[in-house]
Amino acid sequence: MTRTLASSAPSATHPARRRLLALGSAALATALWTAAPAWAQKENPETYQPQSGQAGKDVIWVPTPDELVTRMLQLGGVTKNDYVIDLGAGDGKIVIAAAKEFGARGHGIEYNPDMVAHATRRAQAAGVSDRARFEKADIFESDFSKADVITMYLLPTLNLKLRPTLMKLKPGTRLVTHAFTMGGWQPDETSRAGGANAYLWLVPANVSGQWQLNYSQSGRQQNLAMSVERQRYQFPEGTVQLGAADTSLRDARVMGERVRFAFTGTDGVLRTFEGKVNGGKIEGQVHDGKKSERFTATRKGDGPAIETAD
Repeated sequence: MTRTLASSAPSATHPARRRLLALGSAALATALWTAAPAWAQKENPETYQPQSGQAGKDVIWVPTPDELVTRMLQLGGVTKNDYVIDLGAGDGKIVIAAAKEFGARGHGIEYNPDMVAHATRRAQAAGVSDRARFEKADIFESDFSKADVITMYLLPTLNLKLRPTLMKLKPGTRLVTHAFTMGGWQPDETSRAGGANAYLWLVPANVSGQWQLNYSQSGRQQNLAMSVERQRYQFPEGTVQLGAADTSLRDARVMGERVRFAFTGTDGVLRTFEGKVNGGKIEGQVHDGKKSERFTATRKGDGPAIETAD
């Protein structure tokens, strides 16, 4: 039941009413100040400690479980030769682990300046400040094209907003996310550790276009026209001309810089081709179930851009 006190309330010009309004304004100002993100207030940077669930620019901050941090870096195949960029680096634990446990160089991009200072101190304490650095920046305005591995713990909407930029990275760049996926772009591998999921994507090379395929069949060299009409994310679709016939590519998939496809030749044998894309050329091995031989494919004409519509 709702009661109305309008009939007994003092008017706006009444002295008691004016005192109530003043007190209410002061309380509202205090509440607004208290509700502001912790990093927007003046704090001692040397004693700052992030709190799980605290507000950030685009998401709240929740730390990634240690077990999942390790698994994410394993999933990304991180080595000492890699450059790892963490988007929304938070307390820096992923970049620090990449440097300390895997010997990689790491760069954390974080919007909260207190978090940046906190992560920098943690890297110093871990003895990896020479290989783990942090920058106060907006991930949507940053250049991470030099990364070998990119890690993220962002909301699905932010992943989708970043997806066009990520798809333009060099083929073979490894993307690893905590918890959230990339819409219609299927992950290449999924893992679970520390009670949470991690997903891996390999930025695919674009193999659409016209190719001349060369391989040996029963001791005779084959020179066939192969047409890849479209490629949706890492899945190309195309055909191979077999004289008077043509046949579709079977199980075709692009994994970073590597491509795999199969088809049945004019001798009735199914052959699987696995190679590496290098600009306008593919080189690798063709398997007929008994032996492997070398094959090459040379691009004769470019095709459309990779399709990314969900």
